[in-house]
Amino acid sequence: MTVDEILLTSLIDFTESGSSQFNLHLKDNLYPLTNVQVIHSSVPINEPTTRGGVYFSEKFAYKMKGTVEDLSVVPLLTKKMLGPNTEFGELKITTSIGNDGNQKNLEISANLTNSVQTPDSIELSMIIVKLESV
Repeated sequence: MTVDEILLTSLIDFTESGSSQFNLHLKDNLYPLTNVQVIHSSVPINEPTTRGGVYFSEKFAYKMKGTVEDLSVVPLLTKKMLGPNTEFGELKITTSIGNDGNQKNLEISANLTNSVQTPDSIELSMIIVKLESV
């Protein structure tokens, strides 16, 4: 994972305060991502490993959750989900945060690990694989 720890800490602080606005980019469309949470937690493995020969997983990961209220996104997510797919794509999420009095635009690349659909929204669970200032 390519992560600037200071930038990640700022992102976590901003998500905890609820002051950031996030956009999910799929097929040239933007989908607002709400109720975003970013945490550092363990992954259910005993040692770093290549999972399914497809991607590498550490023992701990930065996880992200968010909700999309536009259900037209559902068919676009089928090839993005980890699991039975051996070919999957990263999700691109953008946001802006204030850092030391400066506004920074961030681009987050994440792997989709789970989704839960309700009649009016879909909650996405992701693992952050890259975070950079753009």
